[in-house]
Amino acid sequence: MGEFLTIDDRGPVRWVVMSNPGRRNAVPRGGWEELAAAFYDFETSDARVLVLTGADGDFCSGAELDPAMAADSAAVNVGFMAGPNAAATALHRLSKPTIAAVDGVAVGGGMNLALGCDLVVCTGRARFSEIFVRRGLTLDVGGSWLLPRIVGLARAREIALTGRIVEAGEALAIGMVVEVVAPARLEARVTELAEELARGAPLSHRFIKRALDRSATMSFEQALAFEEQAQAILLGSEDLREAVQAFADKREPDFRG
Repeated sequence: MGEFLTIDDRGPVRWVVMSNPGRRNAVPRGGWEELAAAFYDFETSDARVLVLTGADGDFCSGAELDPAMAADSAAVNVGFMAGPNAAATALHRLSKPTIAAVDGVAVGGGMNLALGCDLVVCTGRARFSEIFVRRGLTLDVGGSWLLPRIVGLARAREIALTGRIVEAGEALAIGMVVEVVAPARLEARVTELAEELARGAPLSHRFIKRALDRSATMSFEQALAFEEQAQAILLGSEDLREAVQAFADKREPDFRG
């Protein structure tokens, strides 16, 4: 893919691996554009599930910072956020399931890349931090939207305003991750989970993701209206007919989307 990312298709599962040796996979300036391009390419590919992970025992330590990159003008500095915002938006808009496989550090923008995925599986040595306050910065890569929706506003305030480390056990307890595994089991467990997701109906994934993302801003009646419209489309889909036939045949359905 480029200097920062390696792409590996394993059947229906696409692995996107971040690598920046010696920098705990910090995202270099051009790495955000690589990430955005990788997410867009996945959306239009035949791959069913995306796994985002890091190389060499860490997930991602956020943006690669250099004091020389900052300008005195806020108008100039806005341009610095174009890359991170493009990557965050592309990840958020994916209609297919995504998993973050987290080992080691996931801090700053790296933490928010992980939270931007549908599911996060981590090892017992994973460490999360919204470290921005300790760098004189504010949350980015969607963290201000993602974190309170995942852990609640009060806990999000505490985590973000202190910038403290959240260990794997706490991350599981507060719902930031769905599972904690041994480091040696991370790849195998994420592969199992990704392959399970890949067997689901792609159109169902699309509508479920969209409904859940909008749930915080919809009234109950609006949610029912969305479900009604989505279900009307899916009831006429080939995948539904395949599911019914597979049930009758006592076999696994072969969904095509």
